Amino acid sequence: MKTDLTHVYLMPGMAANPTIFEYIKLPEDQYEIHWLKWQIPDKEETLQEYAQRMCNFIKHDNIVLLGVSFGGILVQEMCKLIKVKKLFVVSSVKSHNELPKRFKLLKVTKAYKILPTQLVSNIDLLAKYAFGETVKKRVDLYKKYLSVNDKTYLDWSIKQVVCWDQEEPNTQAIYIHGDKDIVFPHSCTGNCIVISGGTHIMIINKYKWFNENLPKLIES
Repeated sequence: MKTDLTHVYLMPGMAANPTIFEYIKLPEDQYEIHWLKWQIPDKEETLQEYAQRMCNFIKHDNIVLLGVSFGGILVQEMCKLIKVKKLFVVSSVKSHNELPKRFKLLKVTKAYKILPTQLVSNIDLLAKYAFGETVKKRVDLYKKYLSVNDKTYLDWSIKQVVCWDQEEPNTQAIYIHGDKDIVFPHSCTGNCIVISGGTHIMIINKYKWFNENLPKLIES
């Protein structure tokens, strides 16, 4: 067994299972990829407590940690608890200041408490929550990637995104965002790598960019 490998842990976005990373391939003589998956939270669990619980699944030192969307928010919290070699935040936000107005309105009105998450068996609605778009002709794709439809998890997740309180970007993080992301459209400013044509699901359909550039970014 090789002991000099860099271990890369990948955290999917809200409601998504880790197969969204199935096309992410890094040189096997340098890196070993580990998929993290969502655990069902306790209803009153804080994001910080959840991050601590997720850190228990990290089995190596000096890791690379990458999170997508809500997973990007989570890994920023995890990074406050463990030392990492590199932190990548993809299709996400750097602070609560970048959350869209509709998210901020949900927080102020506490309307996130009455969202119809009991309807998540409807794959179209789940895609709207997770990817910000309707299924259209990609229903099979979404059925494959969106499988975390537990109501407790979704209620909790939406609350954590809406109520996230990070004020400033994480100075350790490498933020990567697509200029066509309609879920978090205000996240391309500041210290950020912008992928032309990248949408909220660019980890799936722009995987070639990540396969080519992640090793260079990890070692830079």
